Amino acid sequence: MHPDLEALLALQDKDVAVTNCDARLKALEPELRALDEQIAAAERVVAQAHAGIQAALNRRDGLEGKIASYRTMQEQRRQRLEWVRGAKEASTLMAELDLARSVLAKEEAEFMRSGDAVGEAERKTAEAENALQLMRDAQAAQREGLAGRRQEIAAERESASRAREETSRAVNPALLARYDRIRRGKAPLAIFPLHGSSCGNCFTAVPTQRKALIQRGATIEGCEACGVLLYAKE
Repeated sequence: MHPDLEALLALQDKDVAVTNCDARLKALEPELRALDEQIAAAERVVAQAHAGIQAALNRRDGLEGKIASYRTMQEQRRQRLEWVRGAKEASTLMAELDLARSVLAKEEAEFMRSGDAVGEAERKTAEAENALQLMRDAQAAQREGLAGRRQEIAAERESASRAREETSRAVNPALLARYDRIRRGKAPLAIFPLHGSSCGNCFTAVPTQRKALIQRGATIEGCEACGVLLYAKE
């Protein structure tokens, strides 16, 4: 066996442990994202309900302003009627008063309905806020469990990272640099055993001379095709 092989394989085991922790942490993300999306959807419903209240209030306030304006105009017509002497002009003012009275009655009825609309919007908002709180309460235990699992895995990863750092000190610096460079590539691992006469990663045939050197433990060779380091199992 090559003198650096044991340290290199031990390092790879530590890297696998760290990678497994990363994968487990990532596997928690969809579950947490689903919970967040549920809350976000409920929050949008609440926001829309609040917007509904504001729209209803704006309509009610607008109607209130129109009614006040109509009443002022009616009062002005009544005052003018008191000073009118001509029958024709008085008849015209009376017609205007009657028409305005009809319009005012419709606006007042609409104002009453707008008050009901405000109440209905407030009811829907209260329901949406209650639903949001119920959802948060229902998710609390699940979120707590996710946070606990994340904390546990993160602690395990930190321990594995420290072990990896310690193990890396036993590896020849030049070989370590080469190993780390390979790990940044696409191969799942940096060092593979020979598979018969082929690379254990890409299964490309290894030249006979290089294979013999690897099997004797004289060198740790790289695959000519995929670049991973190769060794022979005892």
